[in-house]
Amino acid sequence: MFDLLIRGAEIIDGSGSAPFRGDVGVVKDRISDIGDLNGATAGKTVDANGKIITPGFVDVHTHLDAQVFWDQTLSPSPLHGVTTVIGGNCGFTIAPLGDDPSVGDYLMRMLSRVEGMPLECLQEGVPWNWKSTSEYFDAIDGNLSINAGFKVGHSALRRVVMGEDSTERTCTPEELTAMQELLREGLAAGGIGFSSSWSRTHNDPFGKMVPSRYADREEMISLCSVLSEYEGTSLEFIPALGPFEPWAMELMSDMSVAANSPLNWNVLNINARTLEDGKAKLEAGDVAAANGGKVVALTVPMTLALHLNFIGGFVLDALPEWENFILLPKEEKLRVLRDPAARKALDKNAQQDGPLRNVAHWGAKTIFHTKAPENAEYVGKTIYEISEITGNSPWDTLVDIAIADDLETSFGNPVGDEPNADWEARVEIWRDSRAVIGASDAGAHLDLFLSSNYATYMLGEAVRKRSLLPLEEAIHLLTEVPAKLYGIRNRGTLSKGSFADMVLLDESTIGSNPISVRNDLPLGAQRLFADATGIESVFCNGKEIVHHGTFTNERPGTLLRSGTHTENPIME
Repeated sequence: MFDLLIRGAEIIDGSGSAPFRGDVGVVKDRISDIGDLNGATAGKTVDANGKIITPGFVDVHTHLDAQVFWDQTLSPSPLHGVTTVIGGNCGFTIAPLGDDPSVGDYLMRMLSRVEGMPLECLQEGVPWNWKSTSEYFDAIDGNLSINAGFKVGHSALRRVVMGEDSTERTCTPEELTAMQELLREGLAAGGIGFSSSWSRTHNDPFGKMVPSRYADREEMISLCSVLSEYEGTSLEFIPALGPFEPWAMELMSDMSVAANSPLNWNVLNINARTLEDGKAKLEAGDVAAANGGKVVALTVPMTLALHLNFIGGFVLDALPEWENFILLPKEEKLRVLRDPAARKALDKNAQQDGPLRNVAHWGAKTIFHTKAPENAEYVGKTIYEISEITGNSPWDTLVDIAIADDLETSFGNPVGDEPNADWEARVEIWRDSRAVIGASDAGAHLDLFLSSNYATYMLGEAVRKRSLLPLEEAIHLLTEVPAKLYGIRNRGTLSKGSFADMVLLDESTIGSNPISVRNDLPLGAQRLFADATGIESVFCNGKEIVHHGTFTNERPGTLLRSGTHTENPIME
């Protein structure tokens, strides 16, 4: 007798093989049998006739390290079929903290700046009462709806060991040894790997680069070498923006070889126009393979619509002379924007020639969300259209709307119905072994963009609407491929003995719903949110965690620990 029986489904097992009709029998947290189970009985039976059962989706790039404390469902990811996530990316982790209380204060302010998590939410919603990575893991183990593994972040290691000097200089040999030992402790506790960033967009709120950007090549390689001592660990790194110079490819190759682990770099955005540039960056994988390493690109399978606003100010803070304005408290920003001279000066600076000049094309921006009742009629209209009504300039029109909304207005350039050529370019990259689908950034940039819906959006657009690849291939790319990249044991496919992470879906309706705004963060702060269509049920470790778009009370997720739940990934 099974605990759970999914009967009469079209089974897509995650391997890329053709679908077949059958049943799935679950005992406790594992698939006990699969195929024709006619006559079998179960404590709970689900009639899946006309539906498709797949493995749960695996999202290898999230920043859910803090959200685990105020939202154990890790929403909205599971609503889109995600049952396994990897956090602790880009070097930005909230463990270890060490003995100095100022480390936690710095890390939360850094996260607020670089990952768009409201500072007040981090202060209110996270206890910050651990010292080691092990203690952090113990605090979150057993309370999650889905499976989650977390890396050890470079910036946290540097801040614990070097204090304020972590954003001043390279390390000494003694400090490097101390960081290596701290990394060993984190990996021994179950850290799923090591992450770092050299991205020029990653700066802290004090006008400095984040700690990992002060590391030299020797420090990077020495820290990566620690991973070779631990089973089932992997690397994530952002080397640079724009085209890769030879040094970037060589560095990633050497990092992978030193760790004896795959390295995935973030992020590859693809459309028809950027396809050839993207292929050139994939050559980093060839460099690594020639040296015995493995380097793959994380590619986000969609175009992101940026929801700009004056509160977080991400992207806007890169406009000339705008950084200091964006770092002001909200009341100070309101004071500046109400001052005609200061307001005019901001716009004058924004209109200077530069790579982001188009960001300040205010009239072309569309209003996504408003708060004040008098602004409700503006949603969906461009600033040009609204300025014709108000009789003011586009810039003054936008600022007046934002002031009325207490700066909670979000605006930007919406993503339209993209041509097939853009999706065909993406499919070409998805099928390349030097790339893997991911890069959701779930848990981060909460008011700037939403891509934690990438799986259902991809299935709706590339499979259902455009028929650019068969569903079984798309599912393989969302399940077995990312699971193998991290060596996650017994997940990513449906077979006897595998964990019962499953998605029951309707191929005829699968997709993501439009993005909306919810004020459900700690202290009522807002975030972008989207749920899905066509997801009937989501199961994690044999328990139903999502039923017809609503979370159940089940929290069966496993805290994935390296060596225990992972094995050494294949380096080919």
